Amino acid sequence: MKRRVSASNKNRWADHYTQKAKKEDYPARSIYKLQEIQQKTQLIRRGNRVLDLGCSPGSWLIYAARLIGESGQAVGIDLRPITTKLPRNASAHVGDLMNLSEELHNILGDGYDVVLSDMAPDTTGNKALDAIRSAGLAEAALSIACERLVRGGMFVCKIFQGSDFGPFVEKVRVEFDNVKIFKPKSSRKASKEIFVIGLRKT
Repeated sequence: MKRRVSASNKNRWADHYTQKAKKEDYPARSIYKLQEIQQKTQLIRRGNRVLDLGCSPGSWLIYAARLIGESGQAVGIDLRPITTKLPRNASAHVGDLMNLSEELHNILGDGYDVVLSDMAPDTTGNKALDAIRSAGLAEAALSIACERLVRGGMFVCKIFQGSDFGPFVEKVRVEFDNVKIFKPKSSRKASKEIFVIGLRKT
């Protein structure tokens, strides 16, 4: 569910993280945001079951799969298919999280140790509207996390800073023992994105 960009925009936004991702066989620089979160919290562990919401183009899903090892399972879902080859312990499904079919609902299942969401809306240039849309996706991610996480499970969710940010954080606090707010160094300086991390689902 990442925003599509033109080739010229891709070149304009390319930086050393982009080049590093290419060298390390990740399809996008977003890998380093999750890597920073992992280094800070150690929320993904070997043998975990991980659900990645908005998983295209696949960087977070691949990274999670490498962390959990062959005994773990990483499952992703996105509106767009992943074309990058995934590790054997990872799978990706095409579907709309805002309107899950019964079949996909059953395929995803529950009992996850970690739920990740790097979902973002198609931006309009209107920061207030974009923040509202981002909050809607964050609310959907939290709902799915509450339904599918095991007790003590972990949650990571991207949201754009706006008027709904504070209320969303409070909702996460209700469901988790501890909540951290984190802005990765690899996030672009102009970006309004921030990550809410819920530790240990109650």
